[in-house]
Amino acid sequence: MPTRPAPVRPLDAPTAAELTTAAAELLAEHGTATSPGLLAALPEACARLGDEVRHALRPVDTADGLFVLRGLHPDDTALGATPGHWSTAGDAGALWDTVLLLVSALMGTPIAWEGQQDGRFVHNIVPSPGHESEQTGASSSVLLTPHTEDAFHPGRAHLLLLCCMRNHDGVATTAASVRLAELAPADVELLKRPVAPILPDDAYEQARRFPGRPAPVPTLFGTPDGPTLRFDPAYTPLDEADPAWGDAYRRLEKELARVSVAVSLRPGDVLVVDNDVVVHGRVPFRARYDGTDRWLKRASVRVPGRRTRPEAERAEHGYGQAAREAYAR
Repeated sequence: MPTRPAPVRPLDAPTAAELTTAAAELLAEHGTATSPGLLAALPEACARLGDEVRHALRPVDTADGLFVLRGLHPDDTALGATPGHWSTAGDAGALWDTVLLLVSALMGTPIAWEGQQDGRFVHNIVPSPGHESEQTGASSSVLLTPHTEDAFHPGRAHLLLLCCMRNHDGVATTAASVRLAELAPADVELLKRPVAPILPDDAYEQARRFPGRPAPVPTLFGTPDGPTLRFDPAYTPLDEADPAWGDAYRRLEKELARVSVAVSLRPGDVLVVDNDVVVHGRVPFRARYDGTDRWLKRASVRVPGRRTRPEAERAEHGYGQAAREAYAR
């Protein structure tokens, strides 16, 4: 896997301080990062931030379809122990939940899923006992297969944000852009066909119990700005597809692996991924469950008016969970 660094957007100290101060004031006023009042106050709080913050949080504009926002500095001691499971995290790292909500609101509209992590707008991604080999963020001992976030749903995020709280072991997040991949025209045409469905992943227990089955969807799409994709091999029943399509899918998977980069996030780093262009995953690691394991915060963002998905997909009937926008909660 290539070792070239991911593009970095630095936040200077005054700009980082402005962002964290705004988050601290919101949190002090509303008491918790999950408060509906805090969510409703995000647009006004963002409007008070200066041009330097806005410039740093402009849309993704790199060939990789991602960047790392660097310059924030969580206090490792003040954070407390890495939670053993998202359900026990409570308000741990609430200041950074609020920072991530501000970053999300500057980029678009934060969204949450009714059936995932109790509908929270910021998720805690931590290794959890008993989930080591799953294809979810709670796993550790297996490769988290590169995928589009919430690929099964047409209402998935345009942008995915991962904020590092702790990563003492330098565990790498993987990322690969379909726009750097070299694909045969015949494979592209095959993968534009809706042949196989994408099933909800194991983090969406309610969706997996939903009656019926999602319809087949294309893997690749053509847009004026270049190809986009909807990709999750761990939850795509490839054995149900015709052999030619399946072979093209596997060649895409190998090509994405070829152009993939490993991003070892530092505490305070925010990895911003264009979810229509880039698949992400994570290398295996050994969890200790001693309070020092890797800990990320995750947020999902829709960008109003963004034209990266075909009309047919935007009109697709939803399957499973509905996404809620922060300001309409």
